Amino acid sequence: MPAITSFEEFNLNKQLLQAVADLGFEQPTEIQQKSIPLILGGQEVIGIAQTGTGKTAAYLLPMLMKIKYAQGTDPRAVILAPTKELTVQLAEHARLLAKYTDLRILPIYGGTGPKTQIESIQQGVDILVATPGRFMELYLRGDLPVKQIKTLVLDEADRMMDMGFMPQLRKIFEVISHKRQNLLFSATFSERVERLSAEFLEFPNKIEVTPQATPAVQVAQELYRVANQKTKINFIEHLLLQKDEFTRVMIFTRSKDSANELYRFIADTHLGPARVIHSNKDQNTRINAMNDFREGKLRVLVSTDVTARGIDVANVSHVINFDVPVLYEDYVHRIGRTGRAFQEGKAITLVTEAEEYHIEKIEALIRAKIPVLELPDAVKVEKTSFQERQSIARAIDDQRKKDDPTFKGAFHEKKNAPKQKGKPAPGGKGKNIPPKKGGHKKRTR
Repeated sequence: MPAITSFEEFNLNKQLLQAVADLGFEQPTEIQQKSIPLILGGQEVIGIAQTGTGKTAAYLLPMLMKIKYAQGTDPRAVILAPTKELTVQLAEHARLLAKYTDLRILPIYGGTGPKTQIESIQQGVDILVATPGRFMELYLRGDLPVKQIKTLVLDEADRMMDMGFMPQLRKIFEVISHKRQNLLFSATFSERVERLSAEFLEFPNKIEVTPQATPAVQVAQELYRVANQKTKINFIEHLLLQKDEFTRVMIFTRSKDSANELYRFIADTHLGPARVIHSNKDQNTRINAMNDFREGKLRVLVSTDVTARGIDVANVSHVINFDVPVLYEDYVHRIGRTGRAFQEGKAITLVTEAEEYHIEKIEALIRAKIPVLELPDAVKVEKTSFQERQSIARAIDDQRKKDDPTFKGAFHEKKNAPKQKGKPAPGGKGKNIPPKKGGHKKRTR
């Protein structure tokens, strides 16, 4: 089948074609070329594509084409997404594509009172973008009509599995009409995603446009071996001082405390403007920070993996992995925040000795070696504290135990090492004679 080279070849209506032109989309991506005709034909689709390849429009365009215009008050399509941020992002993307139609698109999510969302549903909605929890909450309250839903999309299905949404998804599958078109889109096709697809898809067409868990080719990857956390912070300062090159930067950390500490450093050293987002930040704060970053009001966004997936921000020049993710697929999603829509980007990863183990697993996942570069001379290497040395040693022990259950640990080996010759053992002179029971005799003067 010859490649589709223009959106006109999909026979989309003029309203959608105008919106596509406004967004500057000139040629369909591979996932769009392969998915859109199948979805328009009413078939069920599993779409496996890395971030930044246009998979959102691959299901939104045919969905909008089939629904066409506002009708009634009950939703006719639902997109399920794992996070609040992603529901807001997807709804915005849908509105941009539907700007010349009268379709009503509504995101619903937890973390905020349901009253406003219920009122919006009552006023009428055509496409609902929802987190599974809020969807079931409103359904069980009797505030979400589902009988007219004829299209169900699961976006970021792999993330849903990571976050334990399977029980909620099963309940949703039960309450929505079985006469519906099901679509599943994911960056990876793990065993859990495969089991999920088997439960709710019937004879799907599987489209995999790139090998699973492959980073976008336009993202240049770099790895630097760094002694400790303080040296990592010095390296961040060195990078952010290059203001002409590092223009819009996302920095990912593993913990909320690490994100807060790094944000305070960037703010104190005036290397921003910067904001920090993680699960302890309220919903409005997170959305406002993302919007400011998207609009270019922020230079740096520090985040935990809450924003690693599904957030589409143009012109992100760099992604920096301050910490290596321990959910290895998150590496692909993190670095997918740059190099989007065929633009070039760079991903820089800082690695301590304790994180080398995770890098090996990530390289096995992406089937490629990440190029290792020398730490620049300008970066001050700090002395590793005793506490951090202990923490690194324990982490390495845990990793070795994970791969070899018989391994007792370096501390254990040290504790049980044979006594050195020439040193008297307790209870004897130079001989390994055990002390007498009851301990040593009390010394007398």
